Amino acid sequence: MSTPQPRPSVAAMPAYVAGKPPVERPGLVTYKLSSNENPYPPLDGVVEIAAEAAGRVNRYPDAGSTELYDALAKAYGVPAEELALSTGAVALIFQLVSAYCGPEDEVVFAWRSFEAYPIAVLAAGATAVKVPVTDGGEHDLDAMAAAITERTKVVFVCTPNNPTGTSVTQTELDAFLAKVPEHVLVVVDEAYAEFVRMDDAVDGVATYRSRANVVVLRTFSKAYGLAGFRVGYAFAPAPIAATLRAMALPFGVNVVAQAAGVASLERQTELLARVDDLVAERTRVVEGVRAAGWDIPGAQGNFVWFAFDSGERCADFAAAADEVGLMVRPYPPEGVRVSIGEPEANTRLIELAGSFPKG
Repeated sequence: MSTPQPRPSVAAMPAYVAGKPPVERPGLVTYKLSSNENPYPPLDGVVEIAAEAAGRVNRYPDAGSTELYDALAKAYGVPAEELALSTGAVALIFQLVSAYCGPEDEVVFAWRSFEAYPIAVLAAGATAVKVPVTDGGEHDLDAMAAAITERTKVVFVCTPNNPTGTSVTQTELDAFLAKVPEHVLVVVDEAYAEFVRMDDAVDGVATYRSRANVVVLRTFSKAYGLAGFRVGYAFAPAPIAATLRAMALPFGVNVVAQAAGVASLERQTELLARVDDLVAERTRVVEGVRAAGWDIPGAQGNFVWFAFDSGERCADFAAAADEVGLMVRPYPPEGVRVSIGEPEANTRLIELAGSFPKG
């Protein structure tokens, strides 16, 4: 007698690979640079407010997350009905693909990009269409537009792109959107939006408000330093936002996470100062690594990308980083992503770049 079996697409799903913690080394402070986490704790006062909320965990959270929706609507000047919350932006990705795709449907995205995309596609029983990034790690938007067929239901544009760190411009995004059929949903994944420092940067809020088929994803995990609370949010036209909310797990955003999100939004001045500090460290790392002879892409997230030509080279670089107390994130065979961390960790990375063989 056979046992219950999942759908073939579910059985074929790769596991999501999280960044590993650093290996303890006697006499050496080690750093985790493998998960794009904010190296700093939550903003002042947020932990205290979250702790107070933890005293109410015997009660269910507000299922409508009313205070957090209101705070987001006020912060961004958008109607609450054009917002959707969930347990991290990755949950919104799964909800979007599950709501709009099924067997015979296709989802187009750049590759390499966020590794949750192909997992979400398989979970829905749909087909992933991976369009290679350029040699510089950038989205090839012309090729992505050409990859759209009658079966395409969703397209992901990850900007800044995880793991390569490159961003598309607003001009490039607008030109791409003009080529996308109106019935195809375009998801602009802006998990690292706060770190972008470039001319003609994407304005996700303005973009979704001008297009009936665009969703923009954001998160409290990166800039706000709330990765452990798992809160993501989407901007979308009201019908799409309603679909996302309908697909969400009831009571998914817990009471402590809701309180921390509201408190963080009230501290925008402190947030911007902290992000500026991280961007300054990112600039120092990029300049130091390039001075050591590496041709790395322009970094617009809170991480940098080292491209390689083999899995062996990726593993060698990761092992060399481990030896100096840095845990990084290899993506064999294409490259290694390294998060911007504490200044000492970043200094060690620059020194490693100077000593590691380039070829």
